Amino acid sequence: MRLPFAAQTGCCSICARPVEGFSGEYVCDECKRRRPSFDSAAVALRFEGHARDMILDFKFNRHLWLRDDFSDWLEAAVRARFDVSSIDAVLPMPASVVHRWDRGYNQCDPLARILSRRIGRRFDAQALSRRGGVRRQASLNEIERMENVKNSFKVARPAFVRGRTLLLVDDILTTGSTLSEASGELKRAGAYRVWVAALARSIRG
Repeated sequence: MRLPFAAQTGCCSICARPVEGFSGEYVCDECKRRRPSFDSAAVALRFEGHARDMILDFKFNRHLWLRDDFSDWLEAAVRARFDVSSIDAVLPMPASVVHRWDRGYNQCDPLARILSRRIGRRFDAQALSRRGGVRRQASLNEIERMENVKNSFKVARPAFVRGRTLLLVDDILTTGSTLSEASGELKRAGAYRVWVAALARSIRG
């Protein structure tokens, strides 16, 4: 089975959006138009083909045995993109109460936990939390996604994040609106820098 691994060069230095035939680093038009709150993103896979099926099974159907392979690929992308010694803590993207109730787990927790152990950084699932419930992002356009996640995150321990470089782990990066909102909340609480690690990158349009 051939998987669509994401290229680690020839992509936007902020959101990891690829551009065909380009080998250097650049900032894409979307990030120039509306810069996200996170500083840079590392992506392991393209959200297509077998990778898409595997991630959806992991996310919705409790195929949690995939976490080790996913963590391998995520670790490789993070090490290729970032100086891991600069990371102070690894945080999972928190799930809403509704989503945790539906699935019975937050699929980002095991990814962040394993990744933190592999790179020798602290894991923390308590610093950032989700307020209330939000609509699922998958069916929304970019503007709707931004409105849907506005003010939906809360930093529980500002003293912990203040002055630190944080790695925020999510499963799928599409428009980046959810990750940007979460990163913005961490920065408003005093985080020095927020890097993002996403298992897969989905390109819309």
